[in-house]
Amino acid sequence: MEVGVVGKPNVGKSTFFNALTLLDVPMAPYPFTTTVPNRGIAAIRAPCPHVEKQTPCTPGNAKCVDGVRWIPVNLVDVPGLVPGAHEGKGLGHQFLDDLRAADGFLQVVDLSGATNAEGQPVPAGSHDPGEEVAWLEEELVAWVAEILSRDFARHARSTELDGKKVEDFLAQRLTGLSISASAISTALRAVPVDRQHPARWTTAERVALARELLRLAKPRLVSANKCDRATPATAQALAERLAPVPCVPTSAEAELTLRRAARAGLVGYAPGDATFTVPDPTRLTAGQRKALDDLRTILGRWGSTGVQGALERMVYERLHQIVVYPVEDETHWTDGRGRVLPDALLVPAGTPASEVAFRVHTDLGQNFIRAIDGRTHRALAADHLVEPNAVLRIVARK
Repeated sequence: MEVGVVGKPNVGKSTFFNALTLLDVPMAPYPFTTTVPNRGIAAIRAPCPHVEKQTPCTPGNAKCVDGVRWIPVNLVDVPGLVPGAHEGKGLGHQFLDDLRAADGFLQVVDLSGATNAEGQPVPAGSHDPGEEVAWLEEELVAWVAEILSRDFARHARSTELDGKKVEDFLAQRLTGLSISASAISTALRAVPVDRQHPARWTTAERVALARELLRLAKPRLVSANKCDRATPATAQALAERLAPVPCVPTSAEAELTLRRAARAGLVGYAPGDATFTVPDPTRLTAGQRKALDDLRTILGRWGSTGVQGALERMVYERLHQIVVYPVEDETHWTDGRGRVLPDALLVPAGTPASEVAFRVHTDLGQNFIRAIDGRTHRALAADHLVEPNAVLRIVARK
């Protein structure tokens, strides 16, 4: 799974990315600090089932801290996009292509309204962050529509003559964009196009189809960043305006500061928490104490920095992912080496047991017999839809 961090220049995208990954990609208060995509691994929280067993787990791919599993998620931070990106403005073609594999987009905007459409500093409140959300959607739609429309007439006529299914025609046109067959089928039902004669589709129909495909296959969530320089009323007004696209107030700068301080042992802080502790105040300089007082004010006003919550809402609510724990012993919840709950997998909600087997290993999927629920010990058929936080043993032919 990959989430794309997108937005115009100078809104704090790289700070947001650094806060989630604790990488040190360049950050500066001017446009185009980022000129190549940055890739890293963040993590989302899930309750670890080992608490139910009262037995310590042995995490492999996802660490466990105080009964909370941290499930890895891939992030890509692309350089800032500006209006006209789909036409190549600001190297837009290159930057948009960096998003092909993303499953969804987390758009960072400047809630304080202190940067214009190109990312240049302007007086606070003079730019409307809601406009950024609208024009980025149009840029993404135009980008997908352009990919769909390349040499469209010739390929559409060939599809008609060969009697191919329009779903297969579209899947071929959209190769590399991580758009599933189910999303294509659903979009075709939603957009009234002539499925028998794609060569007759108008430009407007192709744009409408691109918009629906993006809505289904690459959902968005808005991070209203720099909330510490705005008011809750401003954030609420933007959220109401952008609905149904979720909008989460965030302070990436505050989150990054807290995570770095925690890494240095200056504070006790878990990402997403509403507060932090200071184990040894004598280690702090006067400047550090002042900075931490400011952070307490931000947390008190907003409840958290919003950064961890924004990523988790993106993965759980927008991408509809759930966590599953595969094991080889459904009684002790161990793998073949006796490790307790070693792995945690993210799968789409509504995934059948047989597909979970494929996620674990291709051989398990191909030789699937049944799954066994680690809590109830019930046998589950191939088409049984797994539940969130399930512990599953896969039984396969040897």
